[in-house]
Amino acid sequence: MAGLRFGDQILQIDGITVAGYDADKVNKVIKKAASRRIVMAVRDRPFERTLTMQKDSAGHIGFAFNNGEVKQIVKDSSAARNGILTDHHLVEINGQNCVGLKDKEIHALFDASPRTVTITIMPTFVHKHMVEKMGSLKKYMDHSVPEL
Repeated sequence: MAGLRFGDQILQIDGITVAGYDADKVNKVIKKAASRRIVMAVRDRPFERTLTMQKDSAGHIGFAFNNGEVKQIVKDSSAARNGILTDHHLVEINGQNCVGLKDKEIHALFDASPRTVTITIMPTFVHKHMVEKMGSLKKYMDHSVPEL
């Protein structure tokens, strides 16, 4: 599934409209598609927001999270000024997928980040629904660092 990211919506596969299909139906359409070339129409992550923030002198950007969910925002922090929201889940940090990572691993990504940090978030209710529907596919998610 090259080129797809967590949160993308697949609308069509080889001209077949799959918007609204459940995961099993979509998988059947993909399995029936030609193995050499599959053409998809995709809506780019409609429920996600990308924010760019700056670390302060202590290396913090101004929010606390638990199980990947933003729980608290520090007043007057870069996170607050740039519009981060509670009840949203972290999806990417500097382009790297963090869905399914433990908080310790997410903290390590922030610690290793340069002063400017870009994150992608989505509402928790959407995140929970998507992860629930993914089932066993979650273990195959790519968490590698993107090449720029």
